[in-house]
Amino acid sequence: MIKKKDGFLGEQQVVLSPMLINMQEEDPLTSSLFITDIGYYPKAEHHHRIREQAIDQYVLIYCVDGSGFYVVDGKRYEVEKNQYFILPAGKPHEYGVMEGKQWTIYWLHFRGEHASIFADGAVKPQNIKITINSRIKDRLDIFEEILHILYTGEGIEDFRYASSLLHHFLASMRYLQQFRSSIVSTQGRGSMSPTEAAIHYMRENIENRITLADVLKYVGYSQSHFSSLFKKNTGMSPLAYFNKLKIERACELLNKTDLKINQICYKIGIDDPFYFSRLFSKTIGMSPTKYKEIRT
Repeated sequence: MIKKKDGFLGEQQVVLSPMLINMQEEDPLTSSLFITDIGYYPKAEHHHRIREQAIDQYVLIYCVDGSGFYVVDGKRYEVEKNQYFILPAGKPHEYGVMEGKQWTIYWLHFRGEHASIFADGAVKPQNIKITINSRIKDRLDIFEEILHILYTGEGIEDFRYASSLLHHFLASMRYLQQFRSSIVSTQGRGSMSPTEAAIHYMRENIENRITLADVLKYVGYSQSHFSSLFKKNTGMSPLAYFNKLKIERACELLNKTDLKINQICYKIGIDDPFYFSRLFSKTIGMSPTKYKEIRT
């Protein structure tokens, strides 16, 4: 069996130095909750990690595509798409991808005086399924902001901001229903039309591959009826609209981040950078590289 700790195409990763970790430990604000390592691995194959010596951090792994497993306290668990788990600090563990499989994960190591509150009850896989009021994109946007500030930050104010965002990110999972209901009351998602519900489902799956059958299953309509209704309301087929959303997200990432093209294509669920560039050029009228040049 091939086993690989890290190093994946399109990955993002920040590992803080002991000096920066110590800075956070000693600060009265960040000592409550802070990150030591954070990253994103898209379509990771052969990913495998065994820690026979326990570490003093909690390890969160949020699987947004694919599947994997982990072992803690001698018990093996399996994790699937739209599930997360938190490995307890101070215990040996193992995790990785099933043989012949892959997963896309957002992960972080965290600790602090209040870390255990967010980790409580999350040793077993926790579900974050797509529903009419799910906010997966909102959650991942928070993660991206944390990753960016830790990549570029140097001073204590940067780390205080990252710590504040970490509270929000972990709370969006630990207090899932509260996170979801806070937006429903202001946006009225419970009264979505079938077209609006389908678009919501697409946005929540922006970095995954989905088929028309997946959309139909979610909205509960037949293909002929729904495709006609969707095109009447948007002027596009469902899958063409999904590609449009992907390119809009790519433009957002090109505008707001320093991600490379081969990283951005994974963030919108496209494995092939050349296909991504062709789709982008067809939609926007210029290549992603050119778009980035004129926007900076």
